Amino acid sequence: MKSCPTCRRTYPDHGLNFCLEDGTPLVTASDEPPATMVMNTPPTNPGGQMAAPPTMQTSWDAKPNYSLQPKKSRAWLWVVGVLGIGLLLCGGGIAGLFVIGIMNEPQGNTVISTDPTPAPTGSPARNDRANVEKLDLSKWVRDSSSFGTTEFTGGEFLMAARQRGYYYVLVAPAESTSENARASVTLRNMNDAPSNLGYGLIFLSNPTPLVKGYAFLIDTKTRRYRVVRHEPSKELPVVNWAKSDLIRPGTAENTLEADHRGDNIDLYINGQKATSIRNVHGYQGGVVGLYSGDGVRIAFKDLEIRR
Repeated sequence: MKSCPTCRRTYPDHGLNFCLEDGTPLVTASDEPPATMVMNTPPTNPGGQMAAPPTMQTSWDAKPNYSLQPKKSRAWLWVVGVLGIGLLLCGGGIAGLFVIGIMNEPQGNTVISTDPTPAPTGSPARNDRANVEKLDLSKWVRDSSSFGTTEFTGGEFLMAARQRGYYYVLVAPAESTSENARASVTLRNMNDAPSNLGYGLIFLSNPTPLVKGYAFLIDTKTRRYRVVRHEPSKELPVVNWAKSDLIRPGTAENTLEADHRGDNIDLYINGQKATSIRNVHGYQGGVVGLYSGDGVRIAFKDLEIRR
């Protein structure tokens, strides 16, 4: 098993020497990925009483692109790509464009729709959610553990995994559903630290974390975002890392929103649409939550659900 030290993708083909995503030389990796530590932390219910105690889980998928299923080598695409470039230089424009289309084809059976034109912040479709549920993040603080850290100070909920290569997830109880609603949270990278995994908003999640659901994640250091979905012991890409000028860099605040309507989910960064996905893998009645990866300390506030 080999892995890319830049994007963390793994390859079972020992004859492959370079990453097929970014061209970085591959290094030998262990066949068994490290454990992912997860905490399911319920906040208070509307009556103000604490819900059931949190449950602790350990799964075996710290790498976002790791899969227990063997993957076929895609080295042939690079060969075809080189030939396509040659055809372009020699006047073979149609053949060259066809090759580029293959190399950029999304993986998996998830339907992805990216809208490069930002949607107006005050559009009527986004202002029809009159019922607002605000989650009290001060109730999400847990005793320090070997999995992650939590703290509430200055009106912000501070959360981090214990080390790089791991992500720490907390989700709300079943009554805080984000189905046919708009979930949003404001966050900031407290130390402007890099994160290969990202951090952000969990939505349409099973109340048991990482069983089924989605995560909308950003990295302010590189100003990029991605979308993943979870299955037991797996974190799978829905939208791969993509650059976006909508993300404010450094330690500035960024607001993430997931607006679910029927089978469609519009994802917004700071009030403007970044991309849309189809809810072909979603959990009916799924809840909201928070995600922080690679030991980066993230400050969250204003976690809301609008229906």
